[in-house]
Amino acid sequence: MKRKRPLAFTLIELLVVISIIGILAALALPAITGALARGQMTQTLSNCKQLHLATQQMALDATTTGDTNIGWPGDLAGGTNSSTAWAPWATNLVDGGYLTTNDFRKLISGPGVVPTSDNPASPGKSAVILYSVVENSDGSTVFLSSANFTNSISGGVRPAANAVPYGDKGFVVFRKAGDGAILQARQTGSSYTNIIGAYAGGFSVAP
Repeated sequence: MKRKRPLAFTLIELLVVISIIGILAALALPAITGALARGQMTQTLSNCKQLHLATQQMALDATTTGDTNIGWPGDLAGGTNSSTAWAPWATNLVDGGYLTTNDFRKLISGPGVVPTSDNPASPGKSAVILYSVVENSDGSTVFLSSANFTNSISGGVRPAANAVPYGDKGFVVFRKAGDGAILQARQTGSSYTNIIGAYAGGFSVAP
């Protein structure tokens, strides 16, 4: 009696299956990577919201108490200069009890960007850029953006592929009015600047 050959993949069939799986994985990888970056940018947007709420509370306290040591970054000593706005803003947020040092550190972190110091005035690295908004700034004025995007009065600079934290996959902006958005790298330039009412300049410690 002739024995039946057991059912099994031959080596060639196995290689074909592996090849097909590899091709499908390669096709799916960009979508997976894009979804991951989108999720990370959503987290940065949420972090900007928390920083905005703390700053807004500080600015409200400044209005009600007349304390000139607290307020929007551009209203603080040295805050009108974008290159020196970070230190008084961050220091007062933490020293004033609006955020803890640990919370502040987490909120300015991002993919590949982790502060190298616990000093909020000089954290070493930040995933966000601060803009020198003042009490009288329009609500559309940019307050924060992700560090891979630099805005200016003449138009935003398109993020470079190697810019941290998100390269040219997109960037985050958050406005004084309390609303923000995740945008594509191509959404830069003077037309975009006109839409968001950008404030000239911005400051970030090295990302």
